[in-house]
Amino acid sequence: MKKNVIVSIADANYFHLLDELINSIKRFENSKDIAICILDVGLTDQQKNDLLVKVDEIKPAEWDIKVPDSKIKGREWLKCNVSRAFLPKYFPNYEKYLWIDCDAWVNDWKTIELYFRACDNGKLGITQTIGPGYKITSKVNWIFKKLAIIKSQNFKHAVKSNIGYEKARKLAFAPHINVGVFSLEKNSSTWASWQKNLHQTLKSGNIWGSEQLAINMSVYIENIDTEFLPLNCNWITSNLLPKYDEVNNTFVEPYLPNYKIGIMHLAAGIWRDNKDMRLNKDVKIDIQTLTGKILNKSLRFNN
Repeated sequence: MKKNVIVSIADANYFHLLDELINSIKRFENSKDIAICILDVGLTDQQKNDLLVKVDEIKPAEWDIKVPDSKIKGREWLKCNVSRAFLPKYFPNYEKYLWIDCDAWVNDWKTIELYFRACDNGKLGITQTIGPGYKITSKVNWIFKKLAIIKSQNFKHAVKSNIGYEKARKLAFAPHINVGVFSLEKNSSTWASWQKNLHQTLKSGNIWGSEQLAINMSVYIENIDTEFLPLNCNWITSNLLPKYDEVNNTFVEPYLPNYKIGIMHLAAGIWRDNKDMRLNKDVKIDIQTLTGKILNKSLRFNN
């Protein structure tokens, strides 16, 4: 019986990314001891059949928190912003859960091991989106001299979600937490904290991003026990491009000591000529090598 599980989610449009994520996991020998489970938000029957030979379970995602149809507007894939906060309900037979968005892929198995270690004793294992090379962490609109309007992602979403200015201020300049990769034990109290905050953020705010705001509230307002992992454990390419190590044939952080990227995450996409690399594998960009050479490469997983 496998004790730990990696979970992701996708619809038909993101099937190929999900398939690449699964392939990036299963190429490692250690993956045989880890279950892979999928939440379905619009996969075709053929796609599900193709996946079933690679994964342990596929289950349809639900609206675990009731949301008005006026907000959903037929976009059933938005269930991904709710269902990930209820993973033990869907897949109850595991002790530890590692969520990885389908627009991410695994480059280093050590990162998988870190996430499963990080959630020991009920802690949340997660990565803040801040690190060396980040030049902007929060946006402000300067009105007059020292007066400014805060436009940080946390603050903007918090105000729109009507959680109160006192809570919003606590989030205003806190390093944003991306929930595209995280780990939790089955019996962690963080699930209840996250779900409670998600109920609140869904009342007034948008569905998209609601679960991310809710987990930021749990971390920065409720001070849940959190193990913060380094940036290479959830490398968001749209924030900062990696470099390429030609000697070891792998993507690495762009600054010394050039640690190997553990999980490459294409959140928000990489766009060229109005085409998103997530949906078009032909999209390539210029990447600098450790020796200063420029390579034209895709950041998607390549067997």
